[in-house]
Amino acid sequence: MTDDGQGRPPAAELVTIGAFARLSRLSAKALRRYDELGLLKPVLVDPVNGYRYYDPAQARTARLVAWLRRIGMPLARITEVIALDPGAAAAAIRVYWARIEAETAARRDLAVFLIDQLSTEEAMAQVGTLGIRYAAGTDIGAVRETNQDAAYAGSRLLAVADGFGEGGAGASAAAIDALRRPPAQGAAPAAELLNTLHDVAEEAARAVRDALAGTGVPAESGTTLTAMVWTGSQLGLVHIGDSRAYLLRGGELFRITHDHSLVQSMIDDGSLTEEEAFSHPQRAMLLKVLSGGDPEGSGPDLCVRDALPGDRYLLCSDGLSAVVEGTALARVLAAADGPGTAVRELVALAGAAGAPDNVACAVADVVAL
Repeated sequence: MTDDGQGRPPAAELVTIGAFARLSRLSAKALRRYDELGLLKPVLVDPVNGYRYYDPAQARTARLVAWLRRIGMPLARITEVIALDPGAAAAAIRVYWARIEAETAARRDLAVFLIDQLSTEEAMAQVGTLGIRYAAGTDIGAVRETNQDAAYAGSRLLAVADGFGEGGAGASAAAIDALRRPPAQGAAPAAELLNTLHDVAEEAARAVRDALAGTGVPAESGTTLTAMVWTGSQLGLVHIGDSRAYLLRGGELFRITHDHSLVQSMIDDGSLTEEEAFSHPQRAMLLKVLSGGDPEGSGPDLCVRDALPGDRYLLCSDGLSAVVEGTALARVLAAADGPGTAVRELVALAGAAGAPDNVACAVADVVAL
């Protein structure tokens, strides 16, 4: 194909908007809308009558725009995707859809909780009084020069945050400090726990943005956050990123958070096994975090869990979970005589595995008072 000297095909090889609509299987109205939004510009617009002319080669891009609109991708993201080569575009769509699925799963869990809560609200009565015993600790590890992990354990709050980037240490500390302020530190009624979680999650996000505002690279720095707010009968969970929460109950260890990571999305869609994910080169690529450039709708997952006497909870950064398998975690948690011992032995496990990253742990036991 020749061109007109300006990088465009000659007018004889262009087609009208009607012909291009048939070629791309889109309506002329949709094409005009794509033009107005800057998603798909015609090659030529007649200066006299305003007629739009397209290169037939644009049909593939037009259909891609339509498909991306159909899956709900925002216009700004579509503009970025259609500018990429096919391999990079496929990777960008995978990341986008993994995030949508993670957010949908979180909303589904919340809906199930609300249905159960409302269905049984009148029949619920607290029996006895529960409390928690707790401990937390961090370790710089064997490789890193600074410690960007933060951990906290108190009578109303357990939290772990894993910072990254130039401002990572400040981001992780800010996220946890925000949760330590009221209302998280006060006694939140169980019925109000979801509202409390929403409030503290927003406060943590604001605190991280404020902490990173002066770093010069706020979008490249941030933190994960996994935290539990204790009410005396229930635990409210706030979670974003790939730090994790586990529950040891009846001798079995359950992971109760879902990693917001690319490898987790690949496990979810069956393209990667748990064993392969353990050593995947993109293991550290996160889909959701708290950062200075948080987009709308990227907040933490929120859920509420009923507590039972004898439960043992572990919150940890990936400095532990990425190098120590679940069976080893379960063995140490089951054998430790208290939260303090568990934290020390878990940090030692990470050290024995090479400790390539900072490590943070918080452990709490639910006990009858």
